[in-house]
Parts: sequence; C-alpha cells; structure tokens
Amino acid sequence: MPLSRYLKIYPDPDRPGSVLLYSTRKGSVVRVSEALLADARAETLAEADCSALRRLEMWVDDAAAEREMMAALVDHTNSRSGTFAATVVLTLDCNLACPYCFEDHFRGDHALSAETARLLVAHVKREQIDRGRDVELRFYGGEPLMAVPRLKEIAGPLRDAAALAGTKFSCSLVTNATLLTRPVVEELLPFGLQSAQITLDGPEETHNSQRPFVSGRGSFSPIVANLRSVYDLITIKPGGNFTRDNYHEFPAMLDALLAAGIDPVQLGPVQFAPIHPKSGGHDPHSAACVFGSEAWLIEANLFLRKETLRRGFSVEKPHMGVCMIELTNSLVVAYDGTLYKCPPLMGWPEFAIGTLVDGISDYRQSHNLGVWKNDECLECAYLPLCFGGCRFFNKLKTGSIDGVDCRRAMLDASLETIIRQDLGLE
Repeated sequence: MPLSRYLKIYPDPDRPGSVLLYSTRKGSVVRVSEALLADARAETLAEADCSALRRLEMWVDDAAAEREMMAALVDHTNSRSGTFAATVVLTLDCNLACPYCFEDHFRGDHALSAETARLLVAHVKREQIDRGRDVELRFYGGEPLMAVPRLKEIAGPLRDAAALAGTKFSCSLVTNATLLTRPVVEELLPFGLQSAQITLDGPEETHNSQRPFVSGRGSFSPIVANLRSVYDLITIKPGGNFTRDNYHEFPAMLDALLAAGIDPVQLGPVQFAPIHPKSGGHDPHSAACVFGSEAWLIEANLFLRKETLRRGFSVEKPHMGVCMIELTNSLVVAYDGTLYKCPPLMGWPEFAIGTLVDGISDYRQSHNLGVWKNDECLECAYLPLCFGGCRFFNKLKTGSIDGVDCRRAMLDASLETIIRQDLGLE
C-alpha cells in the first residue's frame, strides 16, 4: 500500500522536522513529521495513519489500480455527468475598442438570429433537458448585454422547459460590465442569471488605455459604479488582462474596488490572466503571446495571487481540471449556429464539430481526445491538475493541437508557493 503517485512533498521551513504533503487529486494538504513520511515510504505506517492518509487520497491500496482509475476518470465523468454546459455567442458587436481584443478579426454586425435561437432552444431541450440533465449557459460576445432580447429568447424557454422536466436551468455572463446596471440585472434574474465574469485591466489609467469605449472615453468609472450597484444581486467574478510591463500595477485596481465600498467577501474569485493572441491568428509571435512556463509569467501570477489574497479577495485554488474539449456535455455555440468545443478554437473553422442543424460530428481524432493517456502523463504527479494542458496553447506553439501542452515546468516553479499562500505561510 504505497504513497499515491499524485502526491507532492515539500519541506516545511516553518516547522523543522516536518514536511507538507499535497494531493493533486483531492487538493488536500497535511503537515506530517519526516519520521512519518519515512515510515510511509517504507510502507511501515500504523493503520490509523494509513487510514488518515487514505482519506486525503495520499495513500493507495493498489498503485496499479490508482493509475487505471486516473486513465478512466474522464470517461467515468462523462458517463455520469448530469449537467450540460454551453458557451453561447450572442453577438460579436461590442461597445469597447480594446486594442488586444481576442475577437478583433471578427468584430462587426454578426449576431445570433431568432432562427438560430430557436434551433438552440430545440437542441438543448431535446438533447439535454429531455434526458434529465441540468443546463448552464454562459452568454458571451462581443458584449452579450448588447443582445439582451435574444438572451431572453433563449433563456426563457429553456428555464420553462427545465422547470417542467424537473431539472435546473441557470445562466451567466462574460461581460465588460459597462452595461451591467442594476435594472438590467434585475430584469435578467427571473431568467436564471446567477453570475457575471467581468474585466478590469488594472487601475483607472491603465484600464482606460486598454479598454476604452469606441468613442475613446475611459470605461473604468462606469464599470466600478455598476459593480457597486449589482454585486449584492449576483456573484461577480472579477478579472483582468495584464502584460509583462503592467502587471505590477494591478493590485491598485483591487484597492480601487475597496475604496468604492465593495466587499471582497461577496465577490467570486479574482482571476488575472496574460493578454493572449487574437483568435484566428496563425503567427503566435505576432501578438502578445505568452505561455505558462515563461519565468516572468510565473512571477506575475504568484505576485498577483499574493496581493489579491492580502487584500481579502478570494482566488482560484489548484484543483483537478479537465479541458472542456474532453467533456462530452460541454459545447460552444457560435453566433451562426456552428458548434465548437472551446471558445478560442472558434477562430479556426477546421475545428468546428458540427452545427445546430446538422448535429455533432465525431471529433475524437480532430481534437486529439485522450492525448494525456500515455505513460509519462499517467505517471506524472501533476496529471490531475493538467490532463495534457491546453489544446489552444499547443496550437499556438506548434501549429497543431496534437501532442501534450506539458505544465510540469510551470507547476515545478509555482505550486509550492501557491500551496503556502493558501495556508497563509507566504
């Protein structure tokens, strides 16, 4: 009965003679003595200690069975999933003119039509609700709040169909928050709106240079005012897009939210991210393209995470995560009814997997499903946090989604600090 292969062991400088054990499967962490660890490695632990570590998924009865379980985990998850989650692009129009806009190549008068909305409702009802699944829609753009009537045309019938079938329906927004006023949120609450992911790119001056209105006017003040007026109604998940040159400024944005009287305890996790290349671009060096293992990006993420926690805001904790491409009941619906498995892949028509009219094609080979089912990945302690990484990043780095986007270097450099941050030790 050995220690789990999906276990990281770190020294504990605060307690000489002790170490920290972290399960990448369960996300559990425990401090134990070096003597207990030595007994565990020698498989001479007392039964009580074995039981405690087993509950934390740090100790396994059968190492081969553990590996087989991980290899089958995604298939098992798909077979048992009771929830369908879809990202729905309502419009590519937007009232901001962000110079780094991910969808910049496709901006314009492109919106989901009434007919496509009817097809989407029929598809979700037939394929999901009638099969007993709950439904979670994430409305996306462009700016989805420029298409509120269409949102209601979709959410209303699905809400009613779910209620009739005894399942659940909810929706969320990915929004720039300039139109996220209290009247708008109150209007959408009966349609299942529960949360909104919003963007603030640093303090006011930095944000306004990166996210101005089409007119050129800054958008920072209206967004903060909107957040202050609605964060008691829905969960707001703040985020922002940084560069190598400006990430040190971003904690000042959090200070501005505190100064506006916004209680961080009532917000969802803050998640900052680097500016990525524009969708559909075929030269990864032509935009502000960064990848997780770059030294400056690791430094930026750890810095921002620490400063966010220090101010009383929450952050995402490391957790088992599978790319949505691998999840059967996860889908992206473009404004024209074309179906994809991941929002960034909408920039490449060759990665479409079907349409609302024709249905979904077999995408197992085209999307390289199960790329992580190889000896190196299955033996890696980081597998539960990675599962082969990001297909989109691999496309940018190599021109193909084949192969693994390995996160080992990034996790080697950052996971210990992240765990210590979450324990309040950093």
